[in-house]
Amino acid sequence: MRIGELSHRTGVNPRLLRYYEQQGLLTSERDSNSYRWYQPDAVTRVARIRELLETGLPTEAIRSLLPCTEPGPGLLACPHSVEVLDKQLSRVDEQLNELQRRRSALLDVSGSLH
Repeated sequence: MRIGELSHRTGVNPRLLRYYEQQGLLTSERDSNSYRWYQPDAVTRVARIRELLETGLPTEAIRSLLPCTEPGPGLLACPHSVEVLDKQLSRVDEQLNELQRRRSALLDVSGSLH
């Protein structure tokens, strides 16, 4: 299928699909007119990319996890997947701790206003 059809079927802008390709997340073939052609499984792959992006993972990590997403939903027990996910969870925990610290500081400041 062409990029326009893939865009239509996934709801993802063609520009973003090209970005995914540039980042090594998605592959296409080129015809004699240099139009991109995607395999039918590209729809599923784009859905997986979107799902992993929603977790906050960077594209580099997603690229390394994509082989662990085939063929069904979720991740397979690839040796690398546990390491990548643990690292992301640690990062999220650090961000949550920082947000909690900021919240407490804001409450302290706002308490002096009342």
